[in-house]
Amino acid sequence: MANTSRATVREAIHRRIRRKVKGSGERPRLAVYRSLNHIYAQVVDDQLGKTIVSASTTEKDLRGTTGGNLDAARRIGKAIAERALEKGIDSVVFDRGGYLYHGRIKALTDAAREAGLNKNELEARAAEDAAKAEAKPEEKAEEKPRKKTKKQ
Repeated sequence: MANTSRATVREAIHRRIRRKVKGSGERPRLAVYRSLNHIYAQVVDDQLGKTIVSASTTEKDLRGTTGGNLDAARRIGKAIAERALEKGIDSVVFDRGGYLYHGRIKALTDAAREAGLNKNELEARAAEDAAKAEAKPEEKAEEKPRKKTKKQ
């Protein structure tokens, strides 16, 4: 097995994601980076190569007791969404930065959606959940008759 660190593996995954995820002027990329103590988010237009808005737990007005927890990620998600909406951006492509879509990364994106970013995704997820809830009671597998076994 190759002797690679977690950071090296994450960077390789991030490069693989970045081949597919590209931000444009009308739908820029929301890039997320997390460290042990902080979380950073920025909305990037890849065609121009410019950062449109950014937010992080290192900023004075967004700083809390710590930047490395779910509460901080939710604060940053809400702040990045508000700043993007002020600039006229209501839809973004999410770039998880090679991290699993779990924990702080998921909390940040959920908070951004709740604050108004990518409203169509939130509505689609709600409709999908409602459809699943309706389908579950109707689906009932018919039981197959069991084979009779000989008693000895």
